[in-house]
Amino acid sequence: MDKDRDDKEARRERDALALRSLPMDAVRLSEAAAVAAARYVGRGDEQAPDEAAKRAMHAILRDLPIDGRVVVGEGEEGAVEELYVGERVGTGRGPNLEIALDPLEGENITAKGGTHALSVVAMAEHGGFLHVPDIYMDKIAVGGGLPQGVVDLDAAPEDNLRNVADAMRIPIEDLMVCILDRPRHEELIGRVLEAGARVTLISDGDVSSIIATALPRTGVDMYMGIGGAPQGVLAAAALACMGGQMQGRLVVRAEDERVAARRAGIDDFHRKYELAEMASGNILLAATGVTDGNVLRGVKHRRGVPMTQSLLLASESGAVRFVETLHRIGSGRATCIGA
Repeated sequence: MDKDRDDKEARRERDALALRSLPMDAVRLSEAAAVAAARYVGRGDEQAPDEAAKRAMHAILRDLPIDGRVVVGEGEEGAVEELYVGERVGTGRGPNLEIALDPLEGENITAKGGTHALSVVAMAEHGGFLHVPDIYMDKIAVGGGLPQGVVDLDAAPEDNLRNVADAMRIPIEDLMVCILDRPRHEELIGRVLEAGARVTLISDGDVSSIIATALPRTGVDMYMGIGGAPQGVLAAAALACMGGQMQGRLVVRAEDERVAARRAGIDDFHRKYELAEMASGNILLAATGVTDGNVLRGVKHRRGVPMTQSLLLASESGAVRFVETLHRIGSGRATCIGA
């Protein structure tokens, strides 16, 4: 009995130590992926930076003192070699955590040297994230400080715009709405413009753009439109930490997507998910810029030494921290120069 008690106490102490180091471990994960991907910025290759980011993130993740399981990842087991949905990560000796990640959001952005590419990882206790396949999701999001229910995915765009403008006590003409630049959004863009609001179009990177709604300095007030479902869960995790509102609904276009959704435990394809249904509990999220964006600066090199800027969020504290790191390549060390 004494041995069992000692073992349990040792596990509690070990888990507590792992949890204390977890915030900076999360930053290390997103930093490593961003630095690896940044080597390929502007080279016209979409696959190479994505593979480099995955390898870099996986190498650190597998050695973390956690008992982790990837629930939002790079694809299904068999389709990808690492960071697949269901993969067990960490040493297996530590807190039990769910992991949602995107080692490189914006492969096309990175290849073309565009803006808003980033690496992102989120962690939560068991049951913290909605398990979704790699399909589309219709989303609407706003930042914090607004009345609950100010936006509704089922409402007309004009009504959502009017409600947000009224809540912010500004004219609709002052609203800036972020939308992915896709043919499927032509009608939505037209209706937003006809209502009087302004539109900023992005080629990719809706995680960064949804995070931007919660940061006043970005100038983005709302996000609307259809993007990736995994990115929707990551964005919901960020807003759960920062404050904000978001709704999402899966968009199933083919039978294989329906099958994938059912494998993830989803059988109601008309369900509208609230933010708390997509991400809840004690959440930790880290994101590092690969290229410059309105939320984070991209990786910069000073005499061959990379410098990164990361965002660190924790739902428990609600703090929004920006971490700048100068990486001393070859020394195995990194120096945090501001937070």
